[in-house]
Amino acid sequence: MPSNRKKVLIIEDETDIRFLYSTVLKSAGYIVDEAPNGEIGLEKIKSTDWNILLLDIMLPGKDGLKILQDIKESPEYKKGPIVCLTNLNSDTIIQESFKAGSDDYLIKSEITPDRIVAEVEKLIGHSQK
Repeated sequence: MPSNRKKVLIIEDETDIRFLYSTVLKSAGYIVDEAPNGEIGLEKIKSTDWNILLLDIMLPGKDGLKILQDIKESPEYKKGPIVCLTNLNSDTIIQESFKAGSDDYLIKSEITPDRIVAEVEKLIGHSQK
């Protein structure tokens, strides 16, 4: 049976945060795929369909800014909006992420579960349950 639900790809190395985002987004009706590091995340970016990417900046191995650069160099990898997530409240990092192709930026310590769902809904619309 084909699904018209929207797909969220989360690339986040912190297990508890990844689990929280995944749980609240699934509860809101989204299909969620996850990656625990940049290398696996980049493979999923390339090989899976997704409607929005939640991308942590500070990742082991290939960090979020490098992933953004890879996406910018190969535009076919960008299948939807990209929201960068980090605890670094730095204007320099924020500017770098937008310059590299991020569509939005959220500070993880300031994000509530409702806010992450609202951000996804703002950028791609509500999923069909």
